[in-house]
Amino acid sequence: MPKVRIINKSPFELPRYATAFSAGVDLRAVITSEVSIAPLERKVVGTGIKIAIPEGYEAQVRPRSGLSAKHGITVLNSPGTIDADYRGEIAVILVNISSEKYILNPGDRIAQLVFSKVEQVKWDLKNDLDKTSRGDGGLGSTGK
Repeated sequence: MPKVRIINKSPFELPRYATAFSAGVDLRAVITSEVSIAPLERKVVGTGIKIAIPEGYEAQVRPRSGLSAKHGITVLNSPGTIDADYRGEIAVILVNISSEKYILNPGDRIAQLVFSKVEQVKWDLKNDLDKTSRGDGGLGSTGK
């Protein structure tokens, strides 16, 4: 398990795994008062957290399923990738895809952060690619 250096400028405890088998830690809204998010509106919400992700990893900002299912609040660029060399505050782009206004309160859990190993590639420029049974069949080409 890699160690991740963290700076917590929020008034809340460090993000933690809710259960022994949780994939992500919850991120909380660091706002001074309630924030209204109208239908189809987006807001960038700070978390007060800065991290140093180890080389070879990324952090992904993902929606919280309960917030999405119950209120239509999701993460707009999901998953949002945080690169290992970023050192700024983690912010979450929330969007309200419901038909009702949503009120966000200080400390509300707004997203989850999942760490994942990544590899960079080297391009091998060619004029053609190997053949597969799918070929160049794109969106919907394998059925419903």
